[in-house]
Amino acid sequence: MFLRTARQFAPLAQRSFASPLTRSFAATVESLGIDKLGIDQYKGPIHRNLSYNEISEHETNNNEGVWATNTSFVCETGKFTGRSPKDKYFVEQSPSKENIWWGNINKPCSKEVFDSLYGKAVSHYNANADKMYVFDGYCGANPASRKKVRFVTELAWQHHFVTNMFIRPETKEEIEGFEPDFTIINACKVTNDEFEEQGLNSEVFVAFNIEESKAVIGGTWYGGEMKKGIFSMMNYWLPMQGIMPMHCSANKAADGSGDTALFFGLSGTGKTTLSADPKRLLIGDDEHGWDDDGIFNFEGGCYAKTINLTAETEPEIYAAVKKDALLENVWLDDKNEVDYFNVSKTQNGRVSYPIFHIPNHEPTSSGGHPTACIFLTADAFGVLPPVSKLTPGQAMYHFLSGYTAKVAGTERGIDEPEATFSACFGAAFLPLHPTKYADLLEKKLDTHGTPAYLVNTGWTGGAYGVGERMSIKDTRACIDAILDGSILNSEFEADPIFGFQVPKTLGAISPDVLQPRNAWADKAAYDAAADKLAQMFKDNFTKYTGPGVTDYSSHGPN
Repeated sequence: MFLRTARQFAPLAQRSFASPLTRSFAATVESLGIDKLGIDQYKGPIHRNLSYNEISEHETNNNEGVWATNTSFVCETGKFTGRSPKDKYFVEQSPSKENIWWGNINKPCSKEVFDSLYGKAVSHYNANADKMYVFDGYCGANPASRKKVRFVTELAWQHHFVTNMFIRPETKEEIEGFEPDFTIINACKVTNDEFEEQGLNSEVFVAFNIEESKAVIGGTWYGGEMKKGIFSMMNYWLPMQGIMPMHCSANKAADGSGDTALFFGLSGTGKTTLSADPKRLLIGDDEHGWDDDGIFNFEGGCYAKTINLTAETEPEIYAAVKKDALLENVWLDDKNEVDYFNVSKTQNGRVSYPIFHIPNHEPTSSGGHPTACIFLTADAFGVLPPVSKLTPGQAMYHFLSGYTAKVAGTERGIDEPEATFSACFGAAFLPLHPTKYADLLEKKLDTHGTPAYLVNTGWTGGAYGVGERMSIKDTRACIDAILDGSILNSEFEADPIFGFQVPKTLGAISPDVLQPRNAWADKAAYDAAADKLAQMFKDNFTKYTGPGVTDYSSHGPN
């Protein structure tokens, strides 16, 4: 099966990781069909699918940032250094309204409100914009299910961002015959002053019209809105084809065995860090699909947090920050040296780079069916062990729970880590009800006999503010033991509250770290924290019980 997958994906792989086209192609609003989007009065130049060298020239000439001494370009995203999830809307209309999981994650807006927001963006490009950058590319390395996506931006660094993050066409023929399946118009300079009377959250808007295959962004410059916007749409389209979309990173063995691992987790839990393993081949760091052939990447690049980044702790990512990488909201000294430890701007400093900056990336952007499924959590309570083995029922319970901590700066308004539950380790990107994805994942794990583990990259020896963050060394040791199978040689004991199996010993990791209660000086405080967290799990899970859904609540804490 793996060889079939590799052959099937090989032609795309050559496109996926090549540099952008060596020159841009002349275009007009009419030739690209942008006039059909309403942008029919724009008279300025259109810069389409620029090469990296051309992007650099535009970023410099536009004075959009500075060059760091490591030769990467550094930009700032304004007052928003993370996503604005409370400002995300879908048009409430048929047939999509019957499919969407409405609520705090997916908020409805009327067609009239969307048209008003969209009109503001279009009017800005027609009347005020003097530059337009258009990127045409792909989301999804599998030719059978990939989507053609188009991004219209006014800033060169935003064009740089999507060039890094999405799969880049390589041939002139691909560009000339390109018809997008979905278009995002980024009007970051436009704010919505009518949000109160429209019943919206703020002047920021990230609005989707599924039936018209377009979305519009305004009021925020944060590039991640474009990336996650398309991921949300993939999460809408693919389940209807029986394909599992996943907020996870993935890598595979370098020995040709087809040994593939998945790493689920929210931002800041270690997906990018742990999948960038020098001993293995990186498939991708954030968004993947699982179909009948195996695993495939949605993207053509990586998007990593830079907080406390060093060559010693994360050598692959550190080395990837070089020419053509794009740094966001990081601190520079007066000599333009990057200081990753200075987080006075934000703890959510980021770098995007094409995946070929990782020397050991997987050229086909794909892998076989996974031999390990790892759920990453950053436990702010310091209760969970660094690694535990899950039964199939527990795997579905923890997948639906999606417990972690929101890391400071990842989202607007989050100033320090905060315990949270995010269904499927990515609720913010799920247009459908979480049980739709759980049903798909359960079937995949069962069909391919994939074991599941829970790995805590959060705190040990106490809660946040008292204990310490798990060391990357210990976390990597846990991951290595899972991937090479040596964890199965350990003696396990069931956690008395959560029920999962915890190893008593594992290589050089301290037994006190493996058994978290032992790491706490105040055992009574640990017991209280564990009881509190267990109750939080129970309270949260009530939304996933009831008629018409599989009830996994018996696999949670007691």
